[in-house]
Amino acid sequence: MPNEIKSLNEECGVFGIWGSNPDETAGLIYHGLHSLQHRGQEGAGMVVTDDDRIMHRQRDLGLISNVFADQETFKTLKGSIGVGHVRYATAGSHGIKNIQPFIFHLDNFTDFSLAHNGNLTNADTLKKKLQDKGAVFHSDSDSEILGQLIKMSQKDDFLDRLKEALQQIEGGFAFLLSTEDTLIAALDRNGFRPLVIGRRDDGSYVIASETCALDQVHATYVRDVEPGEVIIINKSGITTDHFTTDTNLTICSMEYIYFARPDSVIRNVSVHEARKRMGELCAKENPVDADVVVGVQNSALSAAGGYAQGSGIPYDMGLIKNQYVARTFIEPTQEKRENGVSMKLSAVRSVVKDKRVVLVDDSIVRGTTIKYIVKLIRDAGAKEVHVRIGSPALKFPCFYGIDIQTTQELIAANHSIDEITEIINADSLGFLSVEGLIDAIGLKSDNAYHGLCTAYFDGNYPTPLYDYQEEFDQKAQELGLYTEERKID
Repeated sequence: MPNEIKSLNEECGVFGIWGSNPDETAGLIYHGLHSLQHRGQEGAGMVVTDDDRIMHRQRDLGLISNVFADQETFKTLKGSIGVGHVRYATAGSHGIKNIQPFIFHLDNFTDFSLAHNGNLTNADTLKKKLQDKGAVFHSDSDSEILGQLIKMSQKDDFLDRLKEALQQIEGGFAFLLSTEDTLIAALDRNGFRPLVIGRRDDGSYVIASETCALDQVHATYVRDVEPGEVIIINKSGITTDHFTTDTNLTICSMEYIYFARPDSVIRNVSVHEARKRMGELCAKENPVDADVVVGVQNSALSAAGGYAQGSGIPYDMGLIKNQYVARTFIEPTQEKRENGVSMKLSAVRSVVKDKRVVLVDDSIVRGTTIKYIVKLIRDAGAKEVHVRIGSPALKFPCFYGIDIQTTQELIAANHSIDEITEIINADSLGFLSVEGLIDAIGLKSDNAYHGLCTAYFDGNYPTPLYDYQEEFDQKAQELGLYTEERKID
């Protein structure tokens, strides 16, 4: 795949606040980002605008607790408006220059900061056009493209500039921006990424990637940001605008399966309850005679509980996780993923020894993690290990902001279920069906996608792929995964 595909895909978390006590804003952003740490572990940053309308920024590589370990940092971050970001990036795009929020300076106009979660499918085309017009990029992140589009706009009003820019970008995006006196949120026309609005008792507003961040700062959930919406918060209160009304809700199903914290609620659906239903339906679709159900910590525990409930097989804690090791799927390199797997889990011998074990995980991407865990269970004395996955088999890349870029790295795109079973050394393997996933999440939507993007499982992309289409078509057809009838015009 082209370099921009490998370097621009990311899965991140954003948090913004308006109207808070200037002495508390940075601390609130810190706590909000801390609750979103699972969404990105490579870097973190925040921008706070003070009462003199000057933007102050702190950002660095590492976890939020490391980036803001020095309490003196908070003394320089005082103001009532702030935006924060935690970042995950794929190989090739590391470095502090890509850590957000970005700050843009406009001559004779308002400065603004920007934080982004998602991926733009026409990023390469737009970047070339902007560079041809004289734009100078200071990072290799697609997130900077929106800022450059705003800078290049000839419109007199910042909101008009923003809407014009948003109309030119495609793909999955949740943006937070702050100007000298305003907090702004914008969501793509499909609402691929979650974005929620909350309000604190002191009257301040919060916008975040997940409701768990609202809970962390004691903000009451108000509502989700809708596809195509632009939310503006300033001294006039909270107002709603749109950069497009051509919308079609297709939120990323992987948010429910893996990315979101189980205590979050997305579009009025509890992530924990959805995962339980995934496990329960997986048990009905993939029954097996066994003695104990074991869940892979942490994201598969809810599904494992559901599988036990649906199958009648008792659940027990057969794996222990070292909580101080990062999640392996969102580790930036394969080497780090493998090291992380070997460090983070151990089997409870008394639970699995001489047992027929149902091992429940949320997904299989490359196969590295589950292969190692099956070995752990066998080495602890299990008689049989039956793997059950609380989601469908991943066969297609994601172009909307998840680290699934090529069909080569997806084990289910290149091997049958029987072959995967042999590769991971399991006694059997079963996946939840796409229909089961849709039923388990249960979004109320009348559109053809049931309100969900399931393209990673079935190849039904809800938007054109723009810069990615030609190369994806070629590779998918080589693997026999894609037909001309499924191509998006």
